[in-house]
Amino acid sequence: MSLIPKKGTVYVVDDDEAVRDSLQWLLEGKDYRVRCFESAESFLARYDPREVACLIVDIRMAGMTGLELQDRLIERKSPLPIVFITGHGDVPMAVNTMKKGAMDFIQKPFKEEELVSLVERMLEHARGAFAEYQSAASRDALLSKLTSREAQVLERIVAGRLNKQIADDLGISIKTVEAHRANIMEKLNANTVADLLKIALGQGSAAKA
Repeated sequence: MSLIPKKGTVYVVDDDEAVRDSLQWLLEGKDYRVRCFESAESFLARYDPREVACLIVDIRMAGMTGLELQDRLIERKSPLPIVFITGHGDVPMAVNTMKKGAMDFIQKPFKEEELVSLVERMLEHARGAFAEYQSAASRDALLSKLTSREAQVLERIVAGRLNKQIADDLGISIKTVEAHRANIMEKLNANTVADLLKIALGQGSAAKA
C-alpha cells in the first residue's frame, strides 16, 4: 500500500512560517501532499508543471510578491490553479487577481472547512486543466517537427485549399505539395485528413483520450 497521499499536491508559498506550518498540518491531515516554500523565488525554482497540483500563495511577501508570481505563471502558460491568502486591506487587490484567472482568495484568519473545500475544488479544476495542458504540449511537440515549408502547407490544408491551389500559393509543383503532405501526415502521426485537422486545430489528443 502506497504511503503517498492520493488527493493531489498543494503548494503553499508564504513568508510567514506559522502560516506555512498551520496549512501543512491542516492539509496533510486531510490526506493531501503539501509542499511549502518561504518565497516565490524558491517555489519557481522547484515547481514541476507536469504535476497535478494547486497553489495557495500570500499576496504580500518579501521579494517577489504573490501578484508577481501569478504574472510569472501566466507568462509560462501554467495550468496551476491559484488561491490567494489576503489581509483585510488586500481585498481589492485580490479581486484583481481573479480577473487574471485566480480561482479565489481567502482572508486571514481563514476557516478550515472553507479552505479544504476550496482546495478540493482547485484540484478538481487542476485535473481538467492539466489534461488540456498536456494535450497542448503534445500538439506543440508534434508541430515543432515540421519544417517552415511544411507548416505553410499545413496552414493551407487547414484552410481547405486544394493541392493545386497550395502549389500556386507557394510557387511549387503539385508533386512537391503531395510530398509535403505525406511528410506532414507521417510526422503528425495522422492516418486521415480528419486526423490531421484535429491535431492542427488542437483536438488531436483530446480525440484520442
